[in-house]
Amino acid sequence: MKPLALLLALAPLASAQLQIDPEVADEISKIKAFDNHAHPVLPAAGDTGYDALPVEHMDPYTEPVRTRAGAPAVAEATHQLFSDRPRQEVIEQKRDAYPTWILDQLGIETMLANRIAMGPGIAPPRFLWVPFEDALMYPLNNASLASSNSDRQAFFSDEEQVLRRYLKECGYAKPPATLGKYLQKVVDRTLERHKRGGAVAVKFEAAYLRSLDFDDVPRGVAEAVYDRGRGTAIPDADYKQLQDYIFRYIAAEAGRLGMAVHLHVSWGPGGYFHIAGTNPLLLESVVNDPGLHQTNFVLLHGGWPFTREITALLTKPNVYADFSAETLLNYPQSMSRILREWLEFAPDKVLFGTDAYPYSEENGWEQSGWIAIHTTREALGLALTGMLNDGEITRPRALELAHMVLHDTAAKLYRLR
Repeated sequence: MKPLALLLALAPLASAQLQIDPEVADEISKIKAFDNHAHPVLPAAGDTGYDALPVEHMDPYTEPVRTRAGAPAVAEATHQLFSDRPRQEVIEQKRDAYPTWILDQLGIETMLANRIAMGPGIAPPRFLWVPFEDALMYPLNNASLASSNSDRQAFFSDEEQVLRRYLKECGYAKPPATLGKYLQKVVDRTLERHKRGGAVAVKFEAAYLRSLDFDDVPRGVAEAVYDRGRGTAIPDADYKQLQDYIFRYIAAEAGRLGMAVHLHVSWGPGGYFHIAGTNPLLLESVVNDPGLHQTNFVLLHGGWPFTREITALLTKPNVYADFSAETLLNYPQSMSRILREWLEFAPDKVLFGTDAYPYSEENGWEQSGWIAIHTTREALGLALTGMLNDGEITRPRALELAHMVLHDTAAKLYRLR
């Protein structure tokens, strides 16, 4: 058969494969989801606690088409959520019940709230806390690190503000005189306070500040850097050794306390974001570290664009991945291909997440959450239908996988069932 004739003959089959299996689609639509990662905003005006490193002030960059101002998906989300009512009017009517009302509209049972602190309207059981720990890695002078590019200048100022908050909560105005005291009196106490406050995981946004290559640094080396850095500026390479040590220390303590470690592992906004520094394989020595085998690591945002590297890392016993944000940047067809590869390889390690975030006045955490979950339901349906049609899974298994991705794997990981 000639090539053109072959293409014409296969065209109906290709079109048929794009149709989601009705039973799979129906089941997916009914599942109340567990959102592994989001930044919900308190209903009260002036909330800034939704992120330790808010991205609104960054220099202009080429924004993905799907998130640009005037994107059709944002308009559709606004219409579906609020009809013709102004959002502020709904907030004033619902008051503290507003965030839970939004979860109900999205079909989300539980949302992990990645915030500096929780507050009225964003509280258990519907919202569970994931605090930030990056600031604890930067107890010395950060001027040299901040000068590396314009994106990072404001970020290090933000981190220093968070560290001052943590120090004050521990009874200190500045970091203690020795690394040992800093770890015991500040790091340990902060993690324990977060655990008592209901945290089920801790979060690192380190990729916005540095590369993800956290080396295994001896304690003595870290202590020497801490001692020298308290009195004078030190080279960035030396400071990195201290950061690396503190990161692994926090990861080990989080595991001991029963909290997972979340990491931003993906492209990020900003004209000078270091994309190569987010390659998931940079974390291999961390997840292989025998001292960290009791710590579960969740790689947020699916490592995009390094999604195949994520696939390989899912073989590690203590590694999971969510695809939050990917469903905001990518359309269902392309997202379905990523999901299918993961589900064919390590189906019990894949978590749903929205990365719901107040990106703009037009595209708030509510709209971005709506776009993410609707893209997910379609992409997951396409992936499972393709696997079903190709004989890789049975229909009961397809339905089971849908529940695992959207809810059950996360509930098991965070010991909620």
